[in-house]
Amino acid sequence: MTENSSNPKVVKPLKKGSLVRVNLEKYKNSLESLASDDSPPDYIFVGPGEILAVKGDYGQVRWRRPVPDIWLKIDQLEAWTK
Repeated sequence: MTENSSNPKVVKPLKKGSLVRVNLEKYKNSLESLASDDSPPDYIFVGPGEILAVKGDYGQVRWRRPVPDIWLKIDQLEAWTK
């Protein structure tokens, strides 16, 4: 028996305290984007935002700006990197 030598990319799940940004492609035409302003602010796509809580498929994100926290689907978020 031979094993496949390529290692699959391990994706760490996002959890409370994770720094994130919004993935534009996954956000476009989502229920959350349709319920919001037509032009979302750029800072949500640049990041970082911090996940404050996770409930089901959603995460509450706080941005480092004087704006309200928002709830977004976890699959629309990606880990923030510099």
